[in-house]
Amino acid sequence: MLPMKPVLLALSLLAASWGGQAVAGDCTGYVVGVKPISQYNHARGNGFLAVRTGPGSSYRQTGEVYRGDEVSVYDRRGNWYAITCMSGRCTRPLWGQPMPSGWVSMKYIDADGVCP
Repeated sequence: MLPMKPVLLALSLLAASWGGQAVAGDCTGYVVGVKPISQYNHARGNGFLAVRTGPGSSYRQTGEVYRGDEVSVYDRRGNWYAITCMSGRCTRPLWGQPMPSGWVSMKYIDADGVCP
């Protein structure tokens, strides 16, 4: 068994050489603040968060994510996040693409990590 100090020194040197700094894009989040999917009504905008082609409500909706879905955040423009569903961590959409990716209002994303 190695003495503790050399092991700690080796680990700290390895970490320093790796540079392990978090960079923008190392950010995951969860959809919050929308009604539950049990209250889904596409026409009324209930039970989902719209995924859009651009950062604003005037852009075309291409998909949906639901309360509790886990997403990766990879860009930000104003109050909008560019997201993609984490594989296997999003509810199968009732409307739109199977793995939604696009822009959502950031007020409905509870994000952790180093976000853009």
